[in-house]
Amino acid sequence: MYQPADCAVVCCSDGRHISEKDKIDLTAQKLGEMGLHPVFSESVYAADGIPFAACAENRAAELMKFYKDDHIKHVFDISGGDIANELLPYLDFELIADSNKTFWGYSDLTTIINAIYTKTGKHSVLYQIKNLAGDCSEMQFDRLSGYLNNNSNELFDVKFDILNGSSLSGIVVGGNIRCLLKLAGTPYFPDMRDKLLLLEALGSTTAQTATYLSQLKQMGVFNKISGIILGTFTKMEQTAASPTAEELVLNITDQKLPVAKTYEVGHNSNSKAIIIGKKINIML
Repeated sequence: MYQPADCAVVCCSDGRHISEKDKIDLTAQKLGEMGLHPVFSESVYAADGIPFAACAENRAAELMKFYKDDHIKHVFDISGGDIANELLPYLDFELIADSNKTFWGYSDLTTIINAIYTKTGKHSVLYQIKNLAGDCSEMQFDRLSGYLNNNSNELFDVKFDILNGSSLSGIVVGGNIRCLLKLAGTPYFPDMRDKLLLLEALGSTTAQTATYLSQLKQMGVFNKISGIILGTFTKMEQTAASPTAEELVLNITDQKLPVAKTYEVGHNSNSKAIIIGKKINIML
């Protein structure tokens, strides 16, 4: 019996190389095993040496096509890279605001996720769906299927260590630190007042992280937020960089600003998910 597609797989940032097709197909297969019926954007794969699967306007049109489809409940982005913010002027935020869909993505999709919250108040999920075909595929399958089938909330059960203060509370914004800063000075940058700012990174060095934090400080962000959540800083942690991201943050922020750390949100294949645009409370 025919089942209409109920989730979409899109590529809003850099086009995927054809060498990733097996992994992407496996991701779709895993979604099917959960009882979902995925449909793909027509703009997924890019030619060799070219980052664009399609121009920004066409990639945005592909995304909005799924927001117009009443059957689609989840939009999973499988990309990352550099160019997701190209789409922002072409997105219909009124349509997104009126929809019942959840956008999922990570890394460079931090731009779209925070723009959706800023323009609509709707939440999105910071998570890479290709984890279903990664090194921790079985664990990720159990987590995501448990959530989608209302059997478990383990996917979002993130463990935190509080580094400064005794508690954190607020609506979570942010994500990848480099990509979040692409929104600085634009209408898509979130209002930071009383927010919990999540920051994580993949390839950032100590020097790059220091300059990103300096920009946030000079923008006045640390005077507005209620706290900081640090996810994984993959390269820095793998190389035992010094000072650490935690040390950089504690050094540049006011001693009264609460700071928490988790190793369960970020670019690692075992990462859990966190909702951008939703309030959370973290206690000692």
